[in-house]
Amino acid sequence: MLIAKNITKKFAGVTALNNVNLELYPGKVNAIVGENGAGKSTLMKILSGVHTQYNGDIIFHGNKVQFNSTKDAEDAGIAIIHQELNLVPHLSIAENIFLGREITSALGILDKGAMRKYTTQLLKKVNLDISPDTLVSKLKVGQQQLVEIAKALHTNAEVIIMDEPTSAITDKEVDNLFEIIDELKEEGKIIVYISHKLKELFQKADTYTVLRDGATIASGNMATITQDELVEKMAGRKIVIEKNISDVIFNEPLLEIKNVNLKNGEDMSGFLVKDASFTLHKGEILGLYGLMGAGRTELIETIFGLHPKLGSGTIQVERELKKINSPARAIASGIMLVPEDRKLQGLCLGLGVKKNISVTVLKQLEENGIFLNARKESALAKDYIEQLNIKTASQNTLSKNLSGGNQQKIVIAKWLAKNPKVLLLDEPTRGIDVGAKSEIYKLIKDLAAGGVGVIVVSSEIPEILALANRVLVMCEGEITADIPIADATEASLLTKAIHKN
Repeated sequence: MLIAKNITKKFAGVTALNNVNLELYPGKVNAIVGENGAGKSTLMKILSGVHTQYNGDIIFHGNKVQFNSTKDAEDAGIAIIHQELNLVPHLSIAENIFLGREITSALGILDKGAMRKYTTQLLKKVNLDISPDTLVSKLKVGQQQLVEIAKALHTNAEVIIMDEPTSAITDKEVDNLFEIIDELKEEGKIIVYISHKLKELFQKADTYTVLRDGATIASGNMATITQDELVEKMAGRKIVIEKNISDVIFNEPLLEIKNVNLKNGEDMSGFLVKDASFTLHKGEILGLYGLMGAGRTELIETIFGLHPKLGSGTIQVERELKKINSPARAIASGIMLVPEDRKLQGLCLGLGVKKNISVTVLKQLEENGIFLNARKESALAKDYIEQLNIKTASQNTLSKNLSGGNQQKIVIAKWLAKNPKVLLLDEPTRGIDVGAKSEIYKLIKDLAAGGVGVIVVSSEIPEILALANRVLVMCEGEITADIPIADATEASLLTKAIHKN
């Protein structure tokens, strides 16, 4: 139904796509795979009318088409659901779905009743039982994902592009999404599915296309390829990520957490974190696992001083009691946080790589206490770009133009410049391809080998097993297990994540 033929796209002299070819079939889930920076998002933005200047042809229903805007693409029947959801938080679900396509009376007055009624039908189709008048800001990420799908269905899209649709939703919400995808397949829709979760791809995808360094490497039926073969095509090399089998004994306490609580700001009688106590040792990697809503992020945010009015408990660093009631106090104590949402909370997207790396150590880079020493700043950036293998055209390349894996390395680099004692990593490889994952895993292990204590929050059990020396499991705000890595299995972690007792 849709063919991309010899698509080439350049940005400021950098070739993002080089003669890429793609064929998408109706009634099938078409997986587009590749490492971060392979060109997947650029290609999807061309298909959906975001990028309008390129070489090559798009053929839709046998006809050559040229989209001059996203509205052109939507009108033609192509909709994209971005990884960073594209909804207006302070508008209702109905207002978001009809934004730019409002139903009006003959007098030009909004027909809110008709829009609510139609929105209710769309929400029923995506199994979301909620009022169409609910503000999007009140929805969980998984619910917002379903609203995006409902919005795509409202445009009667024949091609629905899903970019990392399960990166921030629960297993139950994933099952719901897969049911919706099956229904869309039966209706003859094209589903374009971009994901780094290979297990999902082999579960749902019918075809695959591999991009690497902006070029088409391979394509075919998913049934004809193994996971290892697909990874090798994506990376151009063999990548093996195995369970951590280290038997090192850690004896030197670095971070001691005792009876940490975090009250629920919306219900002060309830707790998001309750009586959390544990010890992190020097050089140890501590995995923190739990299902969505278990309190993992809230726990490390409390340790980082983000909730001083709602949090309580004691924190010791190197056996010294610390009063951490702000991120500044945490940083001064040697505790650094790499947040889950790197774009919103970790980076200044409009600044270059160099500025993002140096932002935490501006005092050390001052000349005479007044001016920034440009030579020192460039040397610092150069050091971390090389040390962390950050792929960037220059130190001044805007951070927003880099792939997810390279953006994550920049966030880690800015904290490494502060010589952390404790590094808190919240979903450090979310939305990152398998190649970049292996690089970040190596970086984390190297940091621990150098004496840094690391806490890794992850929703992916294989990631926890690959990195951790020991695993804490959380359920409903409480730590339910403390398991040595040698005893940790998928079954044991899931059991403790589901049941408190």
